[in-house]
Amino acid sequence: MASSAVLRPYRPADREALIDICVRTGHEGGDARPHYPDHELLPSIFAEPYAVLEPELAFVAEDGGRAVGYVLGTADTAAFARRFREEWLPRVAARYPAPAGPPASPTEVMCDLLHRPERMVLGELDAYPAHLHIDLLPGHQRQGHGRRLMTAYLDALRARRVTGVHLGMVTANTPARAFYDRLGFHQIPVADPGPLTYLGLRLDRPGPPLR
Repeated sequence: MASSAVLRPYRPADREALIDICVRTGHEGGDARPHYPDHELLPSIFAEPYAVLEPELAFVAEDGGRAVGYVLGTADTAAFARRFREEWLPRVAARYPAPAGPPASPTEVMCDLLHRPERMVLGELDAYPAHLHIDLLPGHQRQGHGRRLMTAYLDALRARRVTGVHLGMVTANTPARAFYDRLGFHQIPVADPGPLTYLGLRLDRPGPPLR
């Protein structure tokens, strides 16, 4: 049965749903809860700081009175990394301390990322200053909601005259790559990308329609 989800801006009351969506899609597109004992760890890195620091760029798909998907991000990655360190990290650092040595577990790997927001700023991505995260619960995927969320987000960036946007996706998540390819994203070579593939889209040039 097709979903009746509607698109709208994020609201603070969506926080619980935002956390749930993030962790249930956080392991190569699948459920990350078996991999992280604290189910708010991934959202504290990849979802909630965006909703708190740049709520005007956060949109959700709502079905049955609850958010079932979201897109969020920043218009300026370098500025966001600074705000992450100065404004967001102090709120969560005590709960998620940095590893004392090399990360030795999935949780420590994520805590290490949390404490290194400057990792977001890569010279190869300078032409694509914005970045984003998008996630939909499995039962609401492949119904056009992802495309609609992306349209709302990219339109908001264009309204700000942002010239380009990028994202980092887990290379193993091949269905996600196919989705981004259909939207016109292309791969950006990055030195030592690790498990990620970086994709970009120029917003100051004509591209394929998203609608």
